[in-house]
Amino acid sequence: MAYTRALLAGVLAGLLYAALRVRSPAPPPVALFGLLGMLLGQAAPEAL
Repeated sequence: MAYTRALLAGVLAGLLYAALRVRSPAPPPVALFGLLGMLLGQAAPEAL
């Protein structure tokens, strides 16, 4: 359920950015690495 809410929040933020014609604050590769880091950080406590 948490992943669904996170996905919906991301889609909502993307739609808001598109509606306001605001450019993303980070270049796409940097943003993807940031998302990867968040996922790894969330999974780390469960793996330990």
